[in-house]
Amino acid sequence: MKKILLIDDDKNLCDLLSCYLLSCNFSVQSVHNIRHALVLMNKDKPDIVISDIMMSDLDGYDLIKLLSLNDDLVYTPVVFVTAKGMTYDRIRGYNSGCYGYLTKPFDPQELVAIINSVLSHIELLTRSSFTLCESVSNEVSKDFYREFYFTAREESILNLLLKGYMNKEIALNLNIGVRNVEKYVTRLLQKTNSRNRVDLIKLFI
Repeated sequence: MKKILLIDDDKNLCDLLSCYLLSCNFSVQSVHNIRHALVLMNKDKPDIVISDIMMSDLDGYDLIKLLSLNDDLVYTPVVFVTAKGMTYDRIRGYNSGCYGYLTKPFDPQELVAIINSVLSHIELLTRSSFTLCESVSNEVSKDFYREFYFTAREESILNLLLKGYMNKEIALNLNIGVRNVEKYVTRLLQKTNSRNRVDLIKLFI
């Protein structure tokens, strides 16, 4: 049973939404502020977080920033459920790293559809990464690397690519910007004469 954590300072909404999600066979916990949520998440990691954006003290954007600093929680998906429905707000939400954005008032069936979509996508990525990890060693042969004259940073990024990491995940793992990751990936493609990531990965498996 997938575990959901609800974060919203509207207690009535939390109660109603919890009941609905429980009826959809999810395990649900709810809290009313970010600090309490972080304490709970460190004790019992949820599969997905459904959070309001605007709350007293810390807000939804703060939540995503704090999760990115926690190695155990960095990949926990967050879906925003908020009254902030302008295009600018949605763009900011997705740029901050949320996996979904739903504007209040909403149909709970749509929220469940978003939750299932996010969880299915993550499960697919996890399976793909596991398959890649089985087919390649943790470190590709250094002798093979030397044939392409990779830098140390390029080797690090290639290792993560071979394990199925996406650009954002590589950036978080190496503590560099996503744009820098994109530049390094482009260099790897050029040095190996690969058309795309798939060709690059095939070269080393």
